[in-house]
Amino acid sequence: MPIRETFWNIPHWAELVQYVLMVLTMLVFTYGVFRRIRRWRQGRPERRTDRLGARLGSVVVHAVGQVRTAREAYAGIMHLAIFWGMIALLMGTALATVDWDVTRLFFGFQFLTGGVYVVYELVLDVLGLLVLIGLTMAIVRRYMLRPARLGNAPRPILAWDDAYVLVMLMLIALSGYLVEGLRIAVVQPEWARWSPVGRMVAGWFIALGDPTNRNLHIALWSSHAVIAFTFIASIPFTKLFHLIAAPANIFFRSLQPGGTLTVTPADREPGVKVWRDFTWKEILDFEACVRCGRCQDVCPAYSSGLPLSPRDVMIKLDAHIWARGNGHALAGDVITPDELWACTTCRACSQACPVFVDHLASIVDLRRSLLAQQKADARLMDTLGTVRRYGNSFGKSDRQRALWTQGLEPRIKDIRKEPAHTLWFVGDYASYSPTLLEITRATARVFRHAGMDFGLLYEAERNVGNDVRRVGEEGLYELLAMKNKAALDKCDYAEIVTTDPHTYNALKNEYGLTRPVYHYTEVLERLLASGQLSLIDRSTHVVTYHDPCYLGRYNGVYDAPRRVLEAIGCRVVEMPRHRECGLCCGAGGGRIWMQETPGAKERPAESRVREAAAVPDVGILVVSCPKDLVMFQDALKTTGLEGKIVVKDLIELVDEAIQGGTPQ
Repeated sequence: MPIRETFWNIPHWAELVQYVLMVLTMLVFTYGVFRRIRRWRQGRPERRTDRLGARLGSVVVHAVGQVRTAREAYAGIMHLAIFWGMIALLMGTALATVDWDVTRLFFGFQFLTGGVYVVYELVLDVLGLLVLIGLTMAIVRRYMLRPARLGNAPRPILAWDDAYVLVMLMLIALSGYLVEGLRIAVVQPEWARWSPVGRMVAGWFIALGDPTNRNLHIALWSSHAVIAFTFIASIPFTKLFHLIAAPANIFFRSLQPGGTLTVTPADREPGVKVWRDFTWKEILDFEACVRCGRCQDVCPAYSSGLPLSPRDVMIKLDAHIWARGNGHALAGDVITPDELWACTTCRACSQACPVFVDHLASIVDLRRSLLAQQKADARLMDTLGTVRRYGNSFGKSDRQRALWTQGLEPRIKDIRKEPAHTLWFVGDYASYSPTLLEITRATARVFRHAGMDFGLLYEAERNVGNDVRRVGEEGLYELLAMKNKAALDKCDYAEIVTTDPHTYNALKNEYGLTRPVYHYTEVLERLLASGQLSLIDRSTHVVTYHDPCYLGRYNGVYDAPRRVLEAIGCRVVEMPRHRECGLCCGAGGGRIWMQETPGAKERPAESRVREAAAVPDVGILVVSCPKDLVMFQDALKTTGLEGKIVVKDLIELVDEAIQGGTPQ
């Protein structure tokens, strides 16, 4: 009967040595893990233990199931083959140990016998082959295909580190097959056909003869054991530590809405001066980064030629913490100001990261330190001063904020004086930008056509502070938020609507309001669905839609604008990068307030309008963000595409549908 004899042909002394090595391995492994955890604990405290069910579910989906990793076909298949193959081999070894050292010794029986054993051998043989296929794919990819994002790492040691992982895993898999093949060559059991790979390897050795095979078997078995124990012991000291750090990072990831930044404790200054000013979770982010470069691939700053790679930021911060005491300033020496100010805070990096590294949290913390040292773009500093003085980024008086309402009859309600169902928080750009004033009036016309009961804060409204906060000016953000919340608290309303996704994000996720906040596309979708807004489907436009970062990736609003476009008869043709993969316009994170960086290949907005213009039959690039409209209209001029495609806000198309027809 087929049975598992774990220590076939192994002398008793070698068996004892294996157990000694096992204990030493676990001691080294435990020390390495403890050393890492001790470093995390030196960061600032942060609570990440709420909603345990959701956290465990994330680990199952993204650490075990590796859903994000599998988004890319080649890399996904490669990684899943290695991961699941090695997990199966590890479980197989554990089962063999329990079978031999527990049930046999203490209970007098083995469960790896008969049919169970042959199935066990077949599964491990096949999955071990899966590991070899995955490793071969990894070697081909890294050393032959050589995608750009795997190169140009800031630490030369990384090349050795990556090679070490591949070599060790390959040696473990190959030596395991050789040991199995030699055992089959000597014993030649009837059930050998259930170990197809081992049987094939056995054929290579049968001609060597029984005594040679036995000696070679002991040598290879010993080598396999030493390699395996070395591999396990080295996990906390090499790139392999992501096997532990990545699931931990997924478990402890923020479950707050994507648009929520970590609040700076009241008892400390904003920003990080030394590495211990990072939270323990931010330090874990540095550890968990697997250096895959997916964040770099989707970063609009990096693709524009600006000096920012989210991957390299994580790598350099991790290296700095291990080399602490070198006297280098975090924000300035380790990470340069140019890198930090290049970020558009679009969150594409975090969205793409398979282990949920939050690059943005660390970048904003470092920006806060730069601002405290007055190390920022001169134009940005001027704009922040303007916002502090006037409450808006245009340097206009409060009384000019609602000048766009002149000529609209009846006059829009002043919600400070009379109640309204909807408070329309207009935002700076829609209130002051000459380019956008007619669009803002069109929004008012559409709201009235739909019978909405709405009002404005008029001069009591201030810049909401979303981008102020993301450039690192925490104090100014708090001042703006305090004034806006004080004004909101005095008003009688049921909900807030805004046309600006940046405003939407701050009001919805960071102001702590008790009443719901909507983007105007969500309100229009609701009105259309309820029949309160009825339009004649008469449009012949073929359009493509750009997903604003603060509406899409930050808040998951993708369908509402597309449904509104379809309701007015537009045919929507998607760009290659859309929904959660949409390309940032380049305005976020205060970039719209900064000077252009010399040496950039092409601004994100220019890349985006080229992408839109290349979509067959499309004549209109539709946006639903004031900053997008400004950025893309300017990009049309600089790219020479003004006659090829036009940029329109979605509300313009709705207004045209109303003006061109009559309600049903």
